[in-house]
Amino acid sequence: MNTGILIIAHAPLASALRAGVLHVFPGVESGILALDVPPSEAPELTRAHALELLAQLATPSTLVLTDVFGATPCNIAQKVVDGVQSKLVAGVNLPMLLRTVNYSHEALDVLVARALAGGTQSIMQVAVTAPQNQQRKINDQQQHDHSQ
Repeated sequence: MNTGILIIAHAPLASALRAGVLHVFPGVESGILALDVPPSEAPELTRAHALELLAQLATPSTLVLTDVFGATPCNIAQKVVDGVQSKLVAGVNLPMLLRTVNYSHEALDVLVARALAGGTQSIMQVAVTAPQNQQRKINDQQQHDHSQ
């Protein structure tokens, strides 16, 4: 893993996303870390934890992913990301994260583009055909309703 990944999100989302990644990609534990931001923690303390985790990654570059732009986790991430060796993307979801882990060997700028594509391309309306909306086939048995 050339690029480390740090997830900073409202508790317990960061840890849950990391667990989802480790389910699909066991063995990348050291390259992806999570920081759950509790509602009552002082931003200065959360910032200090984020800096510790960035140092713990010890990778040439780091992609920081947060859940909601403008919320506390994102605001803290903006203060620890330098824009050169570390970049920030808000709106993290599991498909985005899986794509970033899969391509973490690529350059940071390329990885940012992959994260954005992975996050947005995974959002779609899925057609659902409920049994009550299906037409009966001609060969189906006739329906027998019995009143008691």
